[in-house]
Amino acid sequence: MTNVALAFLAAGIGAGLSIIGAALGIGRLAAAAMDATGRQPAAGGDIRTTMIIAAALIEGATLFALVVCILLAIKV
Repeated sequence: MTNVALAFLAAGIGAGLSIIGAALGIGRLAAAAMDATGRQPAAGGDIRTTMIIAAALIEGATLFALVVCILLAIKV
């Protein structure tokens, strides 16, 4: 395999791992938010707002990881 092929392979694996990590993080976040809302229904609005902010931060980190993977693949 050439260096370019290995760079694309590494970028694909890195992108896949970052997406899997984000999916697991958001899934755990949503599960915890549902559990908290079930325990304290009156605080549902505050819990939902906090959950959306945390999910946006996870998505931002994932997007950054994807951009880094793409840039590393293109640079070679």
